[in-house]
Amino acid sequence: MGTAIQGRWAVAAMFMANGFVTGSWALQIPFLLPRHQIGEALLGFLILGLGIGAVGAMLFSGRLIARLGARKTLRVFALCMVPALPLVVFAPNLWLLAPAMAVLGAMIGCMDVAMNAQAVEIERRLGRAIMSSSHGFWSLGGFLGAGLGGLVIARFGPETHSLLTAALAAAAVLAAMPFLTGGEVPPVPAHGPQRTRLLPRGAGIWLLGLLALFSMVPEGAVLDWGALYLQKEHGADVALSGLAFGLFAGAMAAMRFLGDTIRNRHGAVRTLRISALVAAFGLIGASIAPNAVWVIAAFAVAGIGLANMVPVILSAAGNHPGITSGAAISLVTMVGYSGILVAPSTIGVIAQAAGFRITFAALACLLLVVASAATRARAAEAGARPLPPATAANSGVLVTRRDQPSARS
Repeated sequence: MGTAIQGRWAVAAMFMANGFVTGSWALQIPFLLPRHQIGEALLGFLILGLGIGAVGAMLFSGRLIARLGARKTLRVFALCMVPALPLVVFAPNLWLLAPAMAVLGAMIGCMDVAMNAQAVEIERRLGRAIMSSSHGFWSLGGFLGAGLGGLVIARFGPETHSLLTAALAAAAVLAAMPFLTGGEVPPVPAHGPQRTRLLPRGAGIWLLGLLALFSMVPEGAVLDWGALYLQKEHGADVALSGLAFGLFAGAMAAMRFLGDTIRNRHGAVRTLRISALVAAFGLIGASIAPNAVWVIAAFAVAGIGLANMVPVILSAAGNHPGITSGAAISLVTMVGYSGILVAPSTIGVIAQAAGFRITFAALACLLLVVASAATRARAAEAGARPLPPATAANSGVLVTRRDQPSARS
């Protein structure tokens, strides 16, 4: 078992591996059409099945984390994720493709919950935030998976690409596993016993899930509809419209690597509130921008604001009193991602009826709700404090004088 510092980089490698597989999977989607002689409509249902598999698995992963601990659960699902992409690519028919895609979604989703729970544990041990930069490594992995994967597919084909993706993901996972921190069974927190219900009760944790949903839907809207908005209402060509999500995603990734420093200095509540206001300003700017260049710049501002919202909310969920970290994170993640499944079609209907300008302005209102409820993230500040020496010792973590809480804590 590694130290807390080693565990911090081990979980970063896990985030990066998950993002790498996800980015690589996106490149495989177009090849499913000719391989299985299907159309876009049927492919859409198959992708929906992948999303349902991910969201459904997230619901149960919290119970596994409560029983086994985040470290062991992460190791299991990280290893299970490795062969999932080749399983999809080499599926010989639709009868095997559909369950293979559901398995891919489930493995990515369960690993997602487990690695976020592991990040919360490491934040407690280090006494500082690491969640935003961990998500930054996920973004970096997705960028590398999508960027390098295209070159591999062009040279060697999608089948070889899937095997190479699995091999690289396996290397990262196996290298990181020995350095993950934490006991096999999660420690009992200072605020009392925790519940492990399948669906935790309490309005507070469900409100955090709603805030995660309101933070994730605008991100999905820019991904799914940003380019079309530029083309239809601003006459942008394909190359220029492609910059919409490109700069948006790049701004998010860069800001996530700065997010922990900002949160450690200003606190989780202020970070979430200001981030939501910046993101809302960006989406409103995109809705009123006079031309495509201004729209793209506004989307980049929105990306800067959105970058650290979900990481802060997940840290707050992982430290929510009375609920295990795994159960809380699985619920909040499930609620957030379930909205992503229905948001694209809902946004499409609204955009067709009212136009994209009004649609993006309406999405900004969701972010204003997050800003007004930012105090709900206060638990994340309690989590980013050093563990007491006795608790850290029970977890197998060496505590130095610098790691011990001050009298003010």
